[in-house]
Amino acid sequence: MGLTERSNQIVASATEAFRGAKTEVELFQLKARYLGKKGELTALLKEIRNLPPDQRRTTGADINAAKRALEGIFGVCQGALKSQALASGHDSPLDVSLPGRGPWGGHLHPVMIVWQEICDIFSSMGFVIKEGPQVETEWHNFEALNIPQGHPAREMQDTFFVREGIVLRTHTSPVQVRTMLDQPPPIRMICPGVVYRRDSDNTHTPMFHQVEGLVVDDRTTMADLKGMLAEFARAFFGPQTEVRFRASYFPFTEPSAEVDVSCPFCPASGGCRVCKDTQWIEILGCGMVDPAVFSALDRDDYDPEQVQGYAFGMGIDRMTMLRYGINDLRLLFDNDLRLLEQFSC
Repeated sequence: MGLTERSNQIVASATEAFRGAKTEVELFQLKARYLGKKGELTALLKEIRNLPPDQRRTTGADINAAKRALEGIFGVCQGALKSQALASGHDSPLDVSLPGRGPWGGHLHPVMIVWQEICDIFSSMGFVIKEGPQVETEWHNFEALNIPQGHPAREMQDTFFVREGIVLRTHTSPVQVRTMLDQPPPIRMICPGVVYRRDSDNTHTPMFHQVEGLVVDDRTTMADLKGMLAEFARAFFGPQTEVRFRASYFPFTEPSAEVDVSCPFCPASGGCRVCKDTQWIEILGCGMVDPAVFSALDRDDYDPEQVQGYAFGMGIDRMTMLRYGINDLRLLFDNDLRLLEQFSC
């Protein structure tokens, strides 16, 4: 008897066995017997090499066709057994009366939720969003921002050096420099992004997120800056938020100020752990752009005698901690689902 005839006999025998199976377990056992790696049809395919060369192709095609037909019959029998089990509800481990299990849904990280909210607020005030490289030249990161070699601010930044003259940016201010080099005033932009400094404790990490802003035209004043930041603070923390400005120093702005907001966490009875009962929380630094920054650009359209502007910057991670009452910055980056699952956008 030839291999083709034997394959037809196996299909007939297997079909009868498949149709007689009472459970899916029994059906899969039969499938392994006939169609598995050591099954009867598979064994026939191995015998093809013993045939004359002119018979191998046609015989192989016949056996493969028989195999496909048997797989189709298996599928039909499996579907029938599943339908029977669902209808009876007794022999199947599946309880169709139970509610279905929904898939686990992911969501944005709390830092990204706050990132998007900050961008949305500034976008509503006419700011455009700019991005720039995280690996920067020292000139863009320091010199162009009035921080020359030997300046004490360079020690405060505690920089990661890639190689001589190349650093991981310590703030997003280089994006402001690149924007001014690429386009003439007026400019009204923010630049959120990742920055790096050699620092790590419960309020600092080597990698963190900042958003900085810049406005340049021929008539911007400190009053415009104060009004804009007060509007931002009320949009982020609530309409009852009060804002105060304290004189400060930054190499690239003059005059400069730190901005505090009234603590939104203070209980009526006192004893606030967030602001230590000062009733104020620092959120950002700002100031009028120092004319030396415009001079460093060496562009006629940024003549310090003709244009002026203001700049500001804040830590997105710190704003996230304030928004959600998180007291340790490292919790945001430990990827502990017990914390992250509490947030949704």
